[in-house]
Amino acid sequence: MTALPQRKLTAEEYLAIERNAEFKSDFYDGEMYAMAGASIEHNRVKENLTYELKSRMRGGPCESFSSDQRVHINRTGLYTYPDIVVVCNPIERAIHDANTIVNPRIIFEVLSPSTERYDRDVKLRHYGQIESLQEYILVSQDVPQIHRLVRQTDGTWSLKVFHGIQDTFSLTSLPIEIPLADVYYNIEFPEIALPHGDTP
Repeated sequence: MTALPQRKLTAEEYLAIERNAEFKSDFYDGEMYAMAGASIEHNRVKENLTYELKSRMRGGPCESFSSDQRVHINRTGLYTYPDIVVVCNPIERAIHDANTIVNPRIIFEVLSPSTERYDRDVKLRHYGQIESLQEYILVSQDVPQIHRLVRQTDGTWSLKVFHGIQDTFSLTSLPIEIPLADVYYNIEFPEIALPHGDTP
């Protein structure tokens, strides 16, 4: 993510620019940050997850939105586009923009080499300020692995790691389980080289 060279903007100016922009940008502390393009593997994992979530939530009080859905963190001022957002009725919209959500229940980020540190550290601090957020899910794209962070009553996060194509990922705030084989459908993983003489 690279800061665009420009003067400090107001949130209203950012939103006006974003409505006509050819690419999405995050916004924080008066600056816009252009979002880098994603790999094919990143997009496959995201689309697989989106399909599985939508099929399991259909007809219920919650729905998922993919990466075109903007989220605003009122307490920090960040505007951002998570890879997937789950929101439950009633949807709460930002004061300055009716197309921006402020009350996600679950946020998914598919990790990329260029954004993994930002997603694990900076975004976690921002997302932690969203009162409605109950789970933050970090999904690897190069190995079958998902980290699920669940907010505890004292404000800390409890971590569970789902690993391996035979494992099944689950949410805690919704009765949803998804096999990792479905999350990583059509994804090829590089073979792990073993030391000479070792066998799998």
